[in-house]
Amino acid sequence: MSDMTFERMIRQMTPAVYESLKQAVALRKWPDGRMLTAEQTELCLEAVIRYEWESRVPEEQRVGYLQQRTCGSASSGSDVPPELAGLARDATRD
Repeated sequence: MSDMTFERMIRQMTPAVYESLKQAVALRKWPDGRMLTAEQTELCLEAVIRYEWESRVPEEQRVGYLQQRTCGSASSGSDVPPELAGLARDATRD
């Protein structure tokens, strides 16, 4: 019986394995083209998140990172690229 635990696997994970798992989760398939099951996706994502935490990957480089933005009257919209301006407009007014 293997004495490999999830925690030990995370500690021994290489950056190459991390990148491979991250890509598998993003594409929902293994590098050979086979689709990930829901359970595999969940486990891979958990491994990626744990690796990022254990390896102290900068927050802005982590999976699922969203840049914090202000909203409401405090937001000027000046940081929104022109090609994205108007995407949030009310479509019912057209």
